[in-house]
Amino acid sequence: MQTISDNQVVIIAGETGSGKTTQIPKMCLELGRGRSQLIGHTQPRRIAARSVAERIDEELTSSSSENAKLVGYKIRFDDNISSSTAIKLMTDGVLLNEIQRDRLLRDYDTLIIDEAHERSLNIDFLLGYLKQLLPKRPDLKLIITSATINPEAFAEHFCDAAGKPAPIIEVSGRTYPVEVRYRPLVREHLNEKTGEITETEVDPLDGLVEACRELVRTGPGDILCFFSGEREIRDAADALHAAFPHNRGEQIDILPLFGRLSNAEQHRVFSPGGKRRIVLATNIAETSLTVPGIHYVVDTGLARISRYSHRTKVQRLPVEEISQASATQRSGRCGRTADGIAIRLYSEENFHARPEFTDPEILRTHLASVILSMTALGLGDIDEFPFLQAPDKKSVRDGVALLHELGALKVASGKKNQADGQQELTQTGRDMARIPIDPRLARMLEAAHHNNVLEQVAVIVASLSIQDVRERPLEHQGKADQLHARFGADSDFISVLKLWNYLQHNRRELSGNQFRKLCQSEFIHYMRSREWMDLVRQLLTVIQELSWSIPNIAHVRDMDFDEENIHEDAVHKSVLTGLLTNIGMREGNSKQFTGTRNTHFVIHPSSQLSKKPPQWVMAAELVETSQVFARTAGPIDPAWVETIAPHMTKTVHSEPHWSSSRGAAMVHEKVLMLGLPLVADRTVNLGRIDKPLARELFIRNALVEGDWTTRHKFFHHNQELLNEASLLEDKARRRDIIVDDDTLFRFYDSRIPASVTSARHFDSWWKKARHTDAGLLDFSADALIESAEGATAAHEFPDVWQQGSLEFELSYVFQPGDPRDGITMRVPLPLLATVDSQATQWLVSELRKELCVSLIKSLPKPLRRSVVPATDFAEHALQRMTPFDGAIDAALADALRSLGGSGISASDFDWSKVPSHLRMNVAAVDRRGHVVDQDRDVNALQQRLTSQVTNAIAQAAARSLGSGSDAPDPADAASHGRHGRPKSGDKTKSGNGRDKNSAQGKPGGRNASGRGGAATGGVLARATNWDAENIGTVPETVETIVDGQTVVAYPAIVSVDKGVVLRAFPTPQAAAAQQFKTVLTMMTKTVAVSRAQMLKGLPLRQRVALENFPYGGFDSLLEDLVTVTCKSILQEHGPVIRDPDRCAEVIDIARKQGATGVRKAVVEVAPAVLAVADMAEELKEWSGEPIEAMRRQLDFYVGSHAVARHGVAQLRHVPRYVAAMQARLDLMETDPDKEEVLDGQVLDAERYLAKTLDRLPEARAASPQIKEIHWMIEELRVSLFAQNLGTARSVSVQRIKKALDKIR
Repeated sequence: MQTISDNQVVIIAGETGSGKTTQIPKMCLELGRGRSQLIGHTQPRRIAARSVAERIDEELTSSSSENAKLVGYKIRFDDNISSSTAIKLMTDGVLLNEIQRDRLLRDYDTLIIDEAHERSLNIDFLLGYLKQLLPKRPDLKLIITSATINPEAFAEHFCDAAGKPAPIIEVSGRTYPVEVRYRPLVREHLNEKTGEITETEVDPLDGLVEACRELVRTGPGDILCFFSGEREIRDAADALHAAFPHNRGEQIDILPLFGRLSNAEQHRVFSPGGKRRIVLATNIAETSLTVPGIHYVVDTGLARISRYSHRTKVQRLPVEEISQASATQRSGRCGRTADGIAIRLYSEENFHARPEFTDPEILRTHLASVILSMTALGLGDIDEFPFLQAPDKKSVRDGVALLHELGALKVASGKKNQADGQQELTQTGRDMARIPIDPRLARMLEAAHHNNVLEQVAVIVASLSIQDVRERPLEHQGKADQLHARFGADSDFISVLKLWNYLQHNRRELSGNQFRKLCQSEFIHYMRSREWMDLVRQLLTVIQELSWSIPNIAHVRDMDFDEENIHEDAVHKSVLTGLLTNIGMREGNSKQFTGTRNTHFVIHPSSQLSKKPPQWVMAAELVETSQVFARTAGPIDPAWVETIAPHMTKTVHSEPHWSSSRGAAMVHEKVLMLGLPLVADRTVNLGRIDKPLARELFIRNALVEGDWTTRHKFFHHNQELLNEASLLEDKARRRDIIVDDDTLFRFYDSRIPASVTSARHFDSWWKKARHTDAGLLDFSADALIESAEGATAAHEFPDVWQQGSLEFELSYVFQPGDPRDGITMRVPLPLLATVDSQATQWLVSELRKELCVSLIKSLPKPLRRSVVPATDFAEHALQRMTPFDGAIDAALADALRSLGGSGISASDFDWSKVPSHLRMNVAAVDRRGHVVDQDRDVNALQQRLTSQVTNAIAQAAARSLGSGSDAPDPADAASHGRHGRPKSGDKTKSGNGRDKNSAQGKPGGRNASGRGGAATGGVLARATNWDAENIGTVPETVETIVDGQTVVAYPAIVSVDKGVVLRAFPTPQAAAAQQFKTVLTMMTKTVAVSRAQMLKGLPLRQRVALENFPYGGFDSLLEDLVTVTCKSILQEHGPVIRDPDRCAEVIDIARKQGATGVRKAVVEVAPAVLAVADMAEELKEWSGEPIEAMRRQLDFYVGSHAVARHGVAQLRHVPRYVAAMQARLDLMETDPDKEEVLDGQVLDAERYLAKTLDRLPEARAASPQIKEIHWMIEELRVSLFAQNLGTARSVSVQRIKKALDKIR
């Protein structure tokens, strides 16, 4: 007491159990302190402040009744202080807040800072502030106490002006010794054979159970076990329940102890009964709290230590090894009433290797609230503040950054950035500093004031300031979750308001006791709910002091909200102002979120949003345990951030471009906040960002390139001149005829003012300027031409291609790589068949020399050497060539040979090496001028469009015949080009020149059942049957006008479902083929055959083979034979029959002679079918590629419809071919090498055939010449594998190749 009396500052280092917490305040009373002022006594926790106050009051009252009501306490929003109070217990935070209204703390004459070793943020700030305050208050006594402390550091901190440290008093208080036992979670095993010692790790739960069993065996008394968190406590409780079942021996209670426990569960811990107890606690039991009956301690050596990450800006709670001081505190919890034993589940070496003290909170937490308070109190720069241990500069920077983020701080006037020094509070910051809560929460209230949702946000802020009022007891978690689900919503913040409404309603309707029972039955913490309501009341009181309006609020008890009228967006916007860095964007469809600074988190499972998370979310806190969790989350719109915190966003612009639809230059904008894309991509006006660039893009794109929709006369006049000039460049294939874009840009740039950046600006300016000089922006044709020589050369290129009497429009494109590069000839679809492919190869005269040079360069090198330089030879060759006289490659080859080129033929030129612009592009166009198809290979284009050309010609002819006058259909007129005017009326002539109106000359005659027209699909006439009265004799040709040019079409009869129609075809071959097919079909329908008669009299094996014909059965074979028989008759009497009477005669012949002919064909085909069937059966025993080739041979002989393709005569040879196949099989068994060599010759012939088919059009694959080659290959097989059978003709591989070379 003397030391306290003689010194202003005293450091008391006392062991656990010394009674310093309760005795020092009483000593101060005895010294006369606390008479006119208060003795302030701080505790780090609210529960400790209340319990210590009760203990001191109990001790003082028991000694004298006069001491009643000398002790009071004040914790956040719970004030139990009266006028008679002398000793005031409070938390560190309460004292810190009092400094704002009482800078010199004049209410106190003595301050006791207890549990200073915890070094919380509030304690460190108080110690620094008190060091500044003591010289100003020499009457103020300061006592600093702790159980385990570094007293020298405190003594040095509070040295006097002469540098003398404050006195230190050490107090010993423990009366019973504590034995420390080390039980590391490692077991050593000796290998008796090798003598080696091996170590194995022990499961922590197994180590805990073993330690508890050891202590239970030692003697009676309760056991206190320390863990890092609630989850670890639950796991340990399960393990201990299994190890100490109630039905065996001594009954033991397993009790948890952590901050979120309900009052009832906490009461069980502090009220020992008759049973032995094992208390499982977090580090909440290390200091202040004394759990009665504890004789033993089990220390796991771990705790969750709050640490702030400078990289992720997240407050983490990692599990770490505790310091030596914390371990000593834990062991100090036992031995107060008897000898104690502390078991540490780690080694003694590990203990001594640990840090001596836990890092102060100021070194591992966010400093925003401290910086805000210091700035509001005017305590100067934080770097100069006398902290016991100065905070890390990174933490200071982060705290300042957060306050700038919240809009509470700004750089002092005259400074350029935050790093330049002094910060000053904004009006928002001044309001926030007066609200005694976390700066983030204070910012929410400030925003809520402006959004008119202050009451709702005050409720939410109060909820975030305390522990959740909803409880989840271990044994009733499911039931609790079910009851709490009633308050579910799309946002945890709205759920809080729903819970508030529910509690408020019941609090008004029920008595106090009934309300308490309701909370207990529905797992709502009654005391916390009361604290919540009191906190809302206190917040509203503080807000009233700030002169903020709170309309229509009579009393907090009556404050609730209509859930349907809650302005959720306004609430979320207000909450968002304090959680700007706690937002995240969902990663695809997963439950993972990407947050600011590239962090990643998930919504905590306790949140209503965890199952169906929104796209964007904000969280009240991000805490890292097993992973980073977002707790108390709600959905947001990322666009809100731009409005709320524009100073936090960063805008990135890219890809400036011209938008003709908007008439302005635009740019892609991306909005980021700390790396998080709030706006991934949006288009904004470039003129607001970069006016010079916007103006340049407007002139270049809108005016120079013409990408603009406008009615200005100068614009259209200039574009017409540019288009005409650009056509000259396309023709001449050079880009130096007209002036370049830079010249045009300078023309406009010199005449248009700098303020014009878009079409709207231009229209506004031009509206006035055109009245002054209407021709200011007009181009002149002469000014656009830069090369007069090039323009003259371009005029030599023709606009029309003439082929006989036909004319086709030509267009030119100069864009290498473009499919339309070069010359394009537009051909009306009906005229496509008339285009001469050889003539188009000659191109126009202006490109012919370049074409010849390119052809010469495509020659093989040995031939090319004799005609170099290519340019000179091409020029001299053209002088000897006659244009359009045959193919140009043949003419060029002849000319080059005459000039000395040795061995050059037309086939030596490689057209694939000729540039595409030197080959005519032929585009087939329909009646409306649309391109149907185009190709540089005229033959390929004609083949692809055969059916379309046929239909087009038929429709053109039908329109001509269906019109009521000689004039062509207007739809056929100039849609194909300006040269497409009709030259004469439509005419239709028969093959013998009869007039079109005669009954025989005009298809359909006077009794035709239908007339052609555009709506009939190109049908010239239609009838139910073909006879002299209906349709009549089919003419060989009809003429019509297409695109102003005469087109000859070739009609033929086509069978349809309900009769026949007369249709026009583009070529006589196509018409003849269709006419032959139609008559043949009519003939086959009249031939009647009897299946039984066809098989009668045949040998048994042949009959069986026919009946089991594998390709559709015998009926399918009979259909083919009927077709073959009728085709033979038609070829004999026709083959193309145009007269209906002649057709009737042929049909009658088929009816009479058809059955006999079919029977004869069956007899001739039967041996071939039998031979193929026998060989197919034989091949079932074989396998391999040669056998598969043989099976394909059999399919070729008599496969599906093969008889109709080959004819009966050819199938007479099949038995011989099959016999050769049998000989080949025998050779494969006796001499497989020889068989392989012989088969190689056949394969050589087949490969040559395949190569020939590749170079021929697809339609030639079924030509008679190709069919003949196939049979030659079959004869080749006979000559190789069965010479004794003989061949029908002389055959060899060389003969086959020569025959193929002749096919063109």
